[in-house]
Amino acid sequence: MIISPLAGKSAPIDMLVNVPRLVSAYYTNVPDPSVPSQCVAFGTSGHRGSSLETSFNELHVVAISQAICEYRAKHNITGPLFLGIDTHALSIPASASVVEVLAANGVDVMLAKHDEYTPTPAVSLAIVMYNRGRQFGFADGIVITPSHNPPDNGGFKYNTPNGGPADTSVTDAIELRANELLKKGLSELKRMPYSKALQASTTHYFDYLTSYVNELTQVIDLDAIRDANLRIGIDPLGGAGVHYWGRIGEQYKLNLRVISEEVDPTFRFMTLDWDGRIRMDPSSSYAMQRLIHLQNHYDIAFACDTDHDRHGIVTPTSGLLPPNHYLSVAIDYLFRYRPAWSTTAGVGKTIVSTQMIDHVCVGLGRKMHEVPVGFKWFVDGLSNGSLGFGGEESAGATFLRLDGSTWTTDKDGIVSALLAAEITAKKGRNPGEEYRHLTEKFGDPVAKRVEAVATPIQKKNLSKLSAQQIHSTDLAGQKIISILTEAPGNAAPIGGVKVITADGWFAARPSGTEDIYKIYAESFQGQDHLDRILKEAQEIVDTAISGCNDGQ
Repeated sequence: MIISPLAGKSAPIDMLVNVPRLVSAYYTNVPDPSVPSQCVAFGTSGHRGSSLETSFNELHVVAISQAICEYRAKHNITGPLFLGIDTHALSIPASASVVEVLAANGVDVMLAKHDEYTPTPAVSLAIVMYNRGRQFGFADGIVITPSHNPPDNGGFKYNTPNGGPADTSVTDAIELRANELLKKGLSELKRMPYSKALQASTTHYFDYLTSYVNELTQVIDLDAIRDANLRIGIDPLGGAGVHYWGRIGEQYKLNLRVISEEVDPTFRFMTLDWDGRIRMDPSSSYAMQRLIHLQNHYDIAFACDTDHDRHGIVTPTSGLLPPNHYLSVAIDYLFRYRPAWSTTAGVGKTIVSTQMIDHVCVGLGRKMHEVPVGFKWFVDGLSNGSLGFGGEESAGATFLRLDGSTWTTDKDGIVSALLAAEITAKKGRNPGEEYRHLTEKFGDPVAKRVEAVATPIQKKNLSKLSAQQIHSTDLAGQKIISILTEAPGNAAPIGGVKVITADGWFAARPSGTEDIYKIYAESFQGQDHLDRILKEAQEIVDTAISGCNDGQ
């Protein structure tokens, strides 16, 4: 990656998104269904795009909404639909479009009381709690968010009755139907004016904020945090949880300070990310400069992204923790300090997460469930209690309640952040210090992600690669002990390849949006060994994907 000279600095005025132009384009730009980039496309986190590029516009949103209404009817999902939005400029107009379609289709929709912004975990929790113990009349949900993506982006996520992100079979069906509706000129769309939709008998209001905050004592030991009188700093990054943190501090009498409650759709208060763009990524040291500069003011500090499903942990001793470091610490802590959890509950990790988690699981005597990238793979385990924790290398995680029952089945940045305070309060060491303790037991890995150029055909080849197409027997001086193209936890294709040795590994996956592939690598032998892994990884992958037969 080439780091922009503007990374970590405030955005120049001329870089800020023109919000009136962005919102106008939402209504005036008309997608062409014959152009692939202008079609509905659900990735690992829903449909995302920009109205300026005609990839997230009014017609996309109403088509997806209609497709969801039809999916609900086909699968007899007759309970309410919980609707949440984040603070991106396109989220409010998109939510209005959604409500117009839901009301016309007779769907009971739960809007946020007082038009409050709504974090993804608050929607997931509402679904889980509503459906608990029910045999029929299940609820589901929609969150209008492009996650931490730049200010000109909009996004649409669908959560099924299990409370988690819809799996591929569901999103494929919704995507197919939405694009079919677009091709037919939306002639089969049901819709009513927004003012009429708000007055419909099916439109209701729900206090997501109070419901979520009241339940927090069931998942976090807030008494321990209060009694330790920790100095806690929080930066909501102008996101959907901006008003949640003050309520949490007040209700549970925590020594908590919110750095800023500013909401600005240009996100001008952010420092620029690695590529010189505004991105509300709490795992990026470039984007997190405001809180990092204050790290010595607090015993523990944290931030969440725009829909508050991701976390960033800042300590006075270590600064911003890499997500893999904190996931390792959180897992080690939770399975030692949650006595009511089942002794058979396992740990969910993604294929590109640190091998430190493997060592921690062995030390705990817990089974590890390794899956492809995407939080949807953890939903069933979190629902039935076979997983106590599910986490992604991209700083998204959630875990069970104190009593071992389901909390949320989607990522929860709020409880992941509060857990850092609980760890500090009960262990007397912050998560950065706890990670150093883990490295003393298991070694100190170094990791890096790089990108390599690939043609569309080569990307397709990589996504369908088999272990037999990797002819190397060693990597960076060590014997290759495993070559994976399917995840060990569920045998699902990983969309690439992972190669493992005794002290290191790499994984390669094609980008969904650019003509590149990404290489994730880690070594327990130090930087020189990591550099060798990365160099040889690219050679191994390039040889394999170039030797394939045009993607066949």
